[in-house]
Amino acid sequence: MPFHRYRPFQDRVHVPATDRAWPSARLDRAPLWAPVDLRDGNQALAEPMDTARKSRFFDLLVRTGFKEIEVGYPSASRTDFDFVRQLVTGGAVPDDVTPVVFTPARTDLIDRTFDAIAGLPRAVVHLYIATSPVWRDVVLGRDRKQVWRTVREAAEHMARRADPLKDSAVRFQFSPETFNLTEPDFVLELCDGLTKLWDASPDRPVTHNLPATVEIATPNVYADQVEYAHRHLARRDSVILSVHPHNDRGTGVACAELAVLAGAQRVEGCLFGNGERTGNVDLVTLAMNLYAQGVDPMVDFGDIDAVRDTVEQCNRLPVHPRHPYAGDLVHTAFSGTHQDAISKGLAHREKHPDEPWQVPYLPIDPADIGRTYEAVIRVNSQSGKGGAAYLLRTHHGIDLPPRMRPDFSRTVQEATDTSGREMSPKELYELFRARYLTEGEVRLHDGTAYEEAPGVHRFVGTLECDDRVGDHEGTGSGPLSAFVDALAGAGYAVEVVDFAEDGSAAYAECRVDGRTAWGAGVGPAAGVRAVLSAMNRALR
Repeated sequence: MPFHRYRPFQDRVHVPATDRAWPSARLDRAPLWAPVDLRDGNQALAEPMDTARKSRFFDLLVRTGFKEIEVGYPSASRTDFDFVRQLVTGGAVPDDVTPVVFTPARTDLIDRTFDAIAGLPRAVVHLYIATSPVWRDVVLGRDRKQVWRTVREAAEHMARRADPLKDSAVRFQFSPETFNLTEPDFVLELCDGLTKLWDASPDRPVTHNLPATVEIATPNVYADQVEYAHRHLARRDSVILSVHPHNDRGTGVACAELAVLAGAQRVEGCLFGNGERTGNVDLVTLAMNLYAQGVDPMVDFGDIDAVRDTVEQCNRLPVHPRHPYAGDLVHTAFSGTHQDAISKGLAHREKHPDEPWQVPYLPIDPADIGRTYEAVIRVNSQSGKGGAAYLLRTHHGIDLPPRMRPDFSRTVQEATDTSGREMSPKELYELFRARYLTEGEVRLHDGTAYEEAPGVHRFVGTLECDDRVGDHEGTGSGPLSAFVDALAGAGYAVEVVDFAEDGSAAYAECRVDGRTAWGAGVGPAAGVRAVLSAMNRALR
């Protein structure tokens, strides 16, 4: 591959990073989340959302708890403009939610944007322009001075348009698009110039948003860039420092987390990472990562499947089954060793419910996001004894004794190797029934065991052996030993090696003529039937 055509990031932009503080910082609070699904995410869709889908998505974002929501790009299309007007005229924006609208640095488009938000009690108008050398030279055909002049004229026009809106709380936001490819001193020149022009103050701050428009370096480099801006921006107490990572290198989440460590107070992104090319940073993963560390994410994903369903329907894009936290398979273990660890962890959890969550392979409790434990363990050819036992127990109440599980596991392994597919809980039970609950060489037509005297039990029943039916009796210290004595009278020397029972079934391991096997029984006389099952399997 022609790798020589590409240059390291350090050859293009120098970041004067010294005395880094972010590596030792800790994430102990949630940033201000700013979902951009209705604008940045929407413009990446093959079928952009209509007003109905946008309204449904907006309602979802409000219910989830987002307080600042980018609602559209009103000057880009009639659909976006009409949607913003619908929010205004329909009174759909709660008092604690601030809509954000997006505009390029052109006065006619700024006018269209302000026309869209007329009547909103509060809003953020987001101004952007590309600032990196490659964009200045190749796309815009402007030098640094010309870019600053364009930005200044647009910002002045925004201030004039906002001035008459005395009944509205309008704040401003600026994005030097392609920030991560822009000279740090030019970023400061632009941002500081707008902070001064807009006369930002702590009670009316400006938002400066630093996009990794296209990921081009490792996340630590982005953190250095953000920390440099954090330390050198003028009127820092009057600035909300925001980031907008994309995911071109697959490290958007890491970039966002390190940027917050470096001083960012706000993060723009999309639910489940929708967006152009490889997408925007995933706000669900970021929020749930905080949650898994014991930090309040300030948004509610307690029913993550309902959130995912709405997003999939609005975007008309599926969420990958391995997507962090929300995918169908993220809490599922097929591997036998994983299943065993999870099963033991959940059993420990049942005994110690007040301890902090700590279950192997499950960073959070699936129940916290509306998931059940049914999908935690599933069985295929990679699974072990613990997985099959777990599913039998949770779905059918069949709690196999630990010593019996390898025996059943071999049967499951053979079946899944042959089919090459996953086995459902129903199919597992049918396999269990066929292996342990079917009749064999010796059949019990009827029989009962009872206590004849203290410490003395008697079994009386009818057995069919080699197509011959006969009545047999036996005595012993318990029901099983009485039945074993009856079998001896019928010509079968049986030794019960192990025995267990639960509310659903009984399980017995027996030795016959030097051969050992497990059996199970259900219903009346379950213990007797378990011994008979084990004996028949040993005879086979």
